[in-house]
Amino acid sequence: MDPSSKLTYWLESAPLWKYELYSMDWDLKEELRDCLVAAAPYGGPIALLRNPWRKEKAASVRPVLDIYSASGMPLASLLWKSGPVVSLGWSAEEELLCVQEDGVVLVYGLHGDFRRHFSMGNEVLQNRVLDARIFHTEFGSGVAILTGAHRFTLSANVGDLKLRRMPEVPGLQSAPSCWTTLCQDRVAHILLAVGPDLYLLDHATCSTVTPPGLAPGVSSFLQMAVSFTYRHLALFTDTGYIWMGTASLKEKLCEFNCNIRAPPKQMVWCSRPRSKERAVVVAWEKRLMVVGDAPESIQFVLDEDSYLVPELDGVRIFSRSTHEFLHEVPVASEEIFKIASMAPGALLLEAQKEYEKESQKADEYLREIQELGQLTQAVQQCIEAAGHEHRPDMQKSLLRAASFGKCFLDRFPPDGFVRMCQDLRVLNAIRDFHIGIPLTYSQYKQLTIQVLLDRLVLRRLYPLAIQICEYLRLPEVQGVSRILAHWACYKVQQKDVSDEDVARAINQKLGDTPGVSYSDIAARAYGCGRTELAIKLLEYEPRSGEQVPLLLKMKRSKLALSKAIESGDTDLVFTVLLHLKNELNRGDFFMTLRNQPMALSLYRQFCKHQELETLKDLYNQDDNHQELGSFHIRASYAAEERIEGRVAALQTAADAFYKAKNEFAAKATEDQMRLLRLQRRLEDELGGQFLDLSLHDTVTTLILGGHNKRAEQLARDFRIPDKRLCWLKLTALADLEDWEELEKFSKSKKSPIGYLPFVEICMKQHNKYEAKKYASRVGPEQKVKALLLVGDVAQAADVAIERRNEAELSLVLSHCTGATDGATADKIQRARAQAQKK
Repeated sequence: MDPSSKLTYWLESAPLWKYELYSMDWDLKEELRDCLVAAAPYGGPIALLRNPWRKEKAASVRPVLDIYSASGMPLASLLWKSGPVVSLGWSAEEELLCVQEDGVVLVYGLHGDFRRHFSMGNEVLQNRVLDARIFHTEFGSGVAILTGAHRFTLSANVGDLKLRRMPEVPGLQSAPSCWTTLCQDRVAHILLAVGPDLYLLDHATCSTVTPPGLAPGVSSFLQMAVSFTYRHLALFTDTGYIWMGTASLKEKLCEFNCNIRAPPKQMVWCSRPRSKERAVVVAWEKRLMVVGDAPESIQFVLDEDSYLVPELDGVRIFSRSTHEFLHEVPVASEEIFKIASMAPGALLLEAQKEYEKESQKADEYLREIQELGQLTQAVQQCIEAAGHEHRPDMQKSLLRAASFGKCFLDRFPPDGFVRMCQDLRVLNAIRDFHIGIPLTYSQYKQLTIQVLLDRLVLRRLYPLAIQICEYLRLPEVQGVSRILAHWACYKVQQKDVSDEDVARAINQKLGDTPGVSYSDIAARAYGCGRTELAIKLLEYEPRSGEQVPLLLKMKRSKLALSKAIESGDTDLVFTVLLHLKNELNRGDFFMTLRNQPMALSLYRQFCKHQELETLKDLYNQDDNHQELGSFHIRASYAAEERIEGRVAALQTAADAFYKAKNEFAAKATEDQMRLLRLQRRLEDELGGQFLDLSLHDTVTTLILGGHNKRAEQLARDFRIPDKRLCWLKLTALADLEDWEELEKFSKSKKSPIGYLPFVEICMKQHNKYEAKKYASRVGPEQKVKALLLVGDVAQAADVAIERRNEAELSLVLSHCTGATDGATADKIQRARAQAQKK
């Protein structure tokens, strides 16, 4: 099978390819067996903790934690200064989790930067950690711990730490021979082996499980492995048998006798998505074995100590010198490259090669494909096979063949071809030795382009990430903008560059790029202890709502207040004011407000509803006697119930008005004080409710109570005009329907408001009889209107004719209706005609 750089092996009827990804360039001073090793899936980084805590090593030698790319390029190296480490593992976000013997888990970034730490609980601290596993679920990355008391504790998601203590295994006196984590029904379980028995621990129970169809004679399980998707389980027994089945332990898939009873160093699943068959890769010190359903196996001799990394579609195998990938050959690749293949894709590839040689065989191959009607299938096979190729020259050869075949098809959709070319260009870029992310096409599609970009950003490969975004034409918010924001957050951590230079460089690069938040970058700068840089970056943030909260967090409250006022957002200003109030002493707070008139005005509005005493203090400090007087007037009614307290508050208000040189307000306040005292006296003498009535209402209440003399005296005391008093009396007597008293009042003296209001009030009370009494007394100018109000249209017409007033004649004519007023209307018309003749 071609291509020549790949070694082909057969397991059952399905071929496997094993080819070199990289020639490792790392300078390992120790063997892999002497290190704690952790390799992330999806072509992720490799972590080695050199010189772990072993008895034969000198205690004075400090361990070294090294992080490499998959190609062996060094990413970070640091001396380990913390406690003994039991296990290493990578999270789904490519953070390195280091589980210490005391149960503390230290989290490091890809470049050796310390992120955080957390503890697995007091019980783990007391009993120490014997072993640990890092596992992945749909909720995130989890940690499972085996303590010295032979109890298990786990957390299914280290991002949202919730510790769960698993049930105790009855009679367990020593560490299990092997154990692993299973994920079933969205819940993490522990499967452990104790002698010939298997125990499954869930959140509440410990149950014994038996693998179906297990060969007899097993006295111990030496190794167990869960598939990449947690659906299948493999068990290695002390009899040399490997049992493979479902992770639920309800179904057996197969069993293989490897004739080796020594416990393997590693055992992992090799996923085979094409054939749906299962395969397990088992590694000893000098031997590697691939076993499946068939009785035969594939065996390799290991010249160097190697480490296995299970992947979605295969297994990565790395050693001191090489990094290889073992996977099942895809269907399209097998069809094209198998010996003497007559598959459409194989014929199309040959046709294209002959075409380049200018040979007539190209036409013969092409005609053969077309006669079978398989040209579309041939093009699709070549495109698919190109995606699974690791070597760019083979990719190009297959894509040329696909392009050649497309020329002879009328309606072949180009999208798949174009998309494959784009994907391969991205994959070839990240597979480069200096980048070191050897993703396969299947892994790339599973991972998604967004996650790949995140991983490039984690590696600080910003130019490459931006080039990929521009090449794939991703939306700016999802692509270039997001990457530039990450670059800026990294830039602010470079403390050897001045704040001015960093801020200028970030602004020149980012400008007004949509989707980039300068406030987020400033927050990162503040988190790094660069407050002045954060302030400079906030100057480029166009949204005040994003500037102000961070300025408050940085204790630059006065600057935050200025920014909030500039924004015109009153809610934002209130937020800053309340923060300032809690931060500053009272005097400094008030001085700050005096320098910001808008803020002072808003704070006064707030105090009017929430803090009246503070409002009074503000007026006192500003010597604002006018507002202080108004404040005491409101306070006299809002806070004081006793008349004495209310009068005292009004007196304070009057004094304030005099200081403000507002004599009108002062006099009005004094009049109100007199009225309050008088109302209290009236209540004491007459009973009833007088307090808090207005002056007019007080007079009206006295009249309604028949206390006319007191009402008149009150009017004289407070200088109520005669016209207003007359109106008050008229309205009150009409409401009482005291028509006799009203008539006496009308005859007592000449009415200052005339008699038309008497007519109107009587008609409002539907008393035409009384209204007619006053209609005759109405003056000539208003008599027509009065007569019309009482319904005497004829007399109104006579008066209008006598006065020769055209407006009055028109008014009377408008009131003439029907036959009853016909004579009156004719009379008015004749009068008009005579007036026109004259």
